[in-house]
Amino acid sequence: MKDRSHLLDQDLQASLPEVRLGLSRAGVTGVKKAIRIRYGDVEKLIAADIECTVDLDRAQKGVHMSRFPELFAESIEEVVIGEAFLIEVLAEHIARHIVGRQRALRAEVRIAASYPIERTTPVTKLPTQEMVSLLGIAAASEQGVRRIVGVEAAGINACPCAQGLVKGQASERLLDAGFDEGDVDRILELVPLATHNQRGRGTLYVGTDDQVNAEQLVDIVESSMSAPVYELLKRPDELFVVEHAHLQPRFVEDSVRLALKGALDAYPQLAAEDFLFSRQVNLETIHTHDVLAERYGTVGELRQELEGGGPPARHMELREWLSAGA
Repeated sequence: MKDRSHLLDQDLQASLPEVRLGLSRAGVTGVKKAIRIRYGDVEKLIAADIECTVDLDRAQKGVHMSRFPELFAESIEEVVIGEAFLIEVLAEHIARHIVGRQRALRAEVRIAASYPIERTTPVTKLPTQEMVSLLGIAAASEQGVRRIVGVEAAGINACPCAQGLVKGQASERLLDAGFDEGDVDRILELVPLATHNQRGRGTLYVGTDDQVNAEQLVDIVESSMSAPVYELLKRPDELFVVEHAHLQPRFVEDSVRLALKGALDAYPQLAAEDFLFSRQVNLETIHTHDVLAERYGTVGELRQELEGGGPPARHMELREWLSAGA
């Protein structure tokens, strides 16, 4: 057989490209690995999806794609067989390795993992397991690294607009039936009013060097919606969730604002240059479209606006914040 080993000496990726333009991101996505992560005293082995990219110089034809799986294998082996990391620390660990091994100006790693949280149902107190998404993002360069921890969780939102219409119609009907205005107001305060419901998905990112508890972020996201949802519900639990949701109706915009304020209240130690991102998507039931809202920015920007200092000229975006420190 003809010896073709000399082909391995050809570094085509390092050659000049035909079109000399730098690329913002080039790498691999959809890599599935088992990783061990730690939150508090709890360690769990879970499945994760990993995406890793580097900034590609205009004088380099391509990225050494085959090296990514090698780096993943090395990094994952360390955290599965060795010490368990927080998900954002694992993302940072991989990003730092890639900058060194790929000779990249900058590397960015995103990890998404399904994480089980043990709960009890609100009334019957039965054990149930809820799955949430843990998200870790890190950007690294020779100048430094920035990392983000995030979560995505489900809930239910009851629409305030439709409920307001129902309330007005119910008030008219009660008045026509002979109830006086005081009784009508009292009845409408006591009885949860109908509206259409929306299954919601809330996402919350915190960019900081301080340690942030992901399970606490899940609580913040779920609390920003009208009510949490559960995989297991008996009839008393169903009644609780439905009544709870209809007693605090919320728009998609409300959920974003409440999640951001919840994060600021839970972590007063966050620095002004730290970063927050909240996104809420509600799946409509009476429309064929869905609705969403987002807000992102530095902690300093958000605090200033909440304290009445007026809106910033622009909102710091996620990739911009990551790039500023890496």
